[in-house]
Order: sequence, then structure tokens, then C-alpha cells
Amino acid sequence: YFKQSTTRLHFIADKVVAMTLDMYKEPKRMVEDISALGLRHVGYGIPTDLFGPFVTACVQVVRVLTTNDQAEEAFRWSLSLISRILTRVINEGSTIVMK
Repeated sequence: YFKQSTTRLHFIADKVVAMTLDMYKEPKRMVEDISALGLRHVGYGIPTDLFGPFVTACVQVVRVLTTNDQAEEAFRWSLSLISRILTRVINEGSTIVMK
């Protein structure tokens, strides 16, 4: 599922960081944006069981980059929330035909 160009993977990583920050700044808008992203992921055929390992990998990268436990925990909480919203939207937004 990550058979993408390096440029695309960097774009995804940048969006992850931006979305975690924006979740604190504009939570209502982010829920709408994440819901739209979740519906696009239905079309991409991304299995929801991959979100957990993706969140874990992102948090491990942040752990290496900072010694601030509070920043790491804030990143983990925000990204976990985004993951749960995406999973809910994908599960509720996909039909039998799409699966």
C-alpha cells in the first residue's frame, strides 16, 4: 500500500504532522477533512488494520526526534484520534460492493 514515489511518501508524512497539529487548532474542520479522507481511503482499498501499525511507526519516529515526553504524547494522542476517525468512516462508509 506504500508502493509510492519517495515524493509522495514525504507528502504523506508532511500531511500526518500537519493534521496532528491542526487537530488541536481546528478540531471541527479537521473532523470534516478526516471524514473526507476516510471516504477516499475506501476507494483506495486500504485495510483499516494497517492504521494501528502506521500510528505506531509514526510515534516511534517522533520518539527519536524529541526528548519531550509531553510533545510525544500529544502527537500520539492526536494521531490515534485521527486513526480512529478514519477507521470509523471507512467502516461506516464502505458498502458490501466496495469491500
